[in-house]
Amino acid sequence: MGIFDRIADKGILLLGCGKMGSAMLEGWLSKGLPPQAIHVRDPNPSDRLKALAGQGLHLNADLPAAPAICLVAVKPQMMGAALPDVAALGGGPTLVLSIAAGTPIARFEQVFGAATPIVRAMPNTPAAIGRGITALIGNDAAGPAHLDMAEAVLAAIGETVRLEHEDQIDAVTGLSGSGPAYVFHLIECLAAAGEAEGLAPALAMRLAKATVAGAGMLAMEADEGPAQLRANVTSPNGTTQAGLAVLMDAENGLPPLIRATVAAAAGRSRELKG
Repeated sequence: MGIFDRIADKGILLLGCGKMGSAMLEGWLSKGLPPQAIHVRDPNPSDRLKALAGQGLHLNADLPAAPAICLVAVKPQMMGAALPDVAALGGGPTLVLSIAAGTPIARFEQVFGAATPIVRAMPNTPAAIGRGITALIGNDAAGPAHLDMAEAVLAAIGETVRLEHEDQIDAVTGLSGSGPAYVFHLIECLAAAGEAEGLAPALAMRLAKATVAGAGMLAMEADEGPAQLRANVTSPNGTTQAGLAVLMDAENGLPPLIRATVAAAAGRSRELKG
């Protein structure tokens, strides 16, 4: 029996169905998980959720006895109100999987018990189109089978990577968690620079978006690493080399700026613990 077959048999509880939860839900349905196997608790259900309820999805119904997974996708400020309602699932076979930012495993162990398998995950916003990447780490009670199950449901929104220590979540937050915002700002900056060189705003933005998107896809699919891809497009004494001389400056270029950017975000993540 495959992982999704086991989930279909035992059911999955989704606590909170905002943008990330909705993306995961649609991914599960596309993989063949029947609506009848899904329980959703959300105080403001969307029209899509209400429609799925008509197809058998359990919406704001009684707590299932022992679902395969309880996926916590509520906002951190709602955690205190949401967790007590599902605390009864602790101490049993249910895997508690959290994609809530800033809430450590210890907080979930306080609610569900340290013997409960718990996996903490950090996705990013491209998950909304199935192109996210999620880092995950389990507690001592989460064995290989639990991590496999967590990866199977998280694969609905993109790639997954496993961490060695929970403290690495802060670095992940600074890099891939906050990283999409850095890239969006890069697009803004490229477009503004194009305007400064005489391009119309709409054209500059179109060129910037397509350039970043295309370069990202090439970096994902090419056999060469980013350094070689950069070298491939850089002719000696050419236009790209002139631009890179500014961008790669060791003191004032992109390397020290990005290091400071990721460090600031990771540091803030550490400050927000608890």
